[in-house]
Amino acid sequence: PDLIDLLQTRMRFIPYIIYPSANQTYDGLIKAVAKSVCDVAIGDITVTAKRRKIVDFSTSIFDNSIRIIVRQTKIVHIDLLSYLRPFSLNLWSILLICIVYAAVLLCILERQNNEALQNRPIMSSGAMSMWYSIGTIMGYGADFQVQTAPERLLTIGLYLLSLVLMATYTANLASDLTISKSKDTISGIDDIKNGKIPFSRIGILVESSQEDYYLREISGDVRNYYPLKTQDELYSSLLNNLIDASLLDTSAIEYYTNNIYCNLTSIEKDFAPSSYGIAYPKQWLYGKDLDVIILSLRE
Repeated sequence: PDLIDLLQTRMRFIPYIIYPSANQTYDGLIKAVAKSVCDVAIGDITVTAKRRKIVDFSTSIFDNSIRIIVRQTKIVHIDLLSYLRPFSLNLWSILLICIVYAAVLLCILERQNNEALQNRPIMSSGAMSMWYSIGTIMGYGADFQVQTAPERLLTIGLYLLSLVLMATYTANLASDLTISKSKDTISGIDDIKNGKIPFSRIGILVESSQEDYYLREISGDVRNYYPLKTQDELYSSLLNNLIDASLLDTSAIEYYTNNIYCNLTSIEKDFAPSSYGIAYPKQWLYGKDLDVIILSLRE
């Protein structure tokens, strides 16, 4: 309204303002101007090459770019059993079998020759042997030393198993933590181009400059995105987990995320710089006057 008032004062015309319907698309506004349904279209209309084919645009009234909008990252819930995840259930089962098997061999081979196991009930000797196997694998050690050569070889095997398990566990744990931290997050448009988010989970406003960009730079004219008709539908789809990300003008994202939708945020990397302009018909009589006045307002 402020811009219209300034133009009215400078150009001395009486405006008749028609507000588009909520489901009106940006390309629909351009077509309305081209078909003389209205004389000009003023708003957050991005100047694109495709639109310039059917209408003319004034000098830029606002510099713009595109940004990615996503949901705020949720609070990570602590899983007290997450330390078990680096190994599968089958591997944990095999490890338990190895410990029991080593304890049985130790009890059989050492019971007659080792003072720590002599004169003990079979259950007590078995428990001591189990403790020795667990302590050796964990690197803690045990309360007695083996005496026979076969058990020394078994001890060496347990130490080697311990080294392999420790290295594998550490690598898998680091991998799981990295994946967990980066899951469902993106850092920029390259992540979308590389398919880090399924294309069907990316919301795009139909007949918009963001759709033109997506078809041209990301999908190669394949409409594999989640179509959205209005910005309100875009915001609600993000909040309701129907989509994971969307492309939108930077100015709109900054206003809505700072004032209305606090559960949404943007990826702080702008791309596809462009500008807003006033659309008017080809060879419009007042086009040059409009450009001069807009330039004077920007000085």
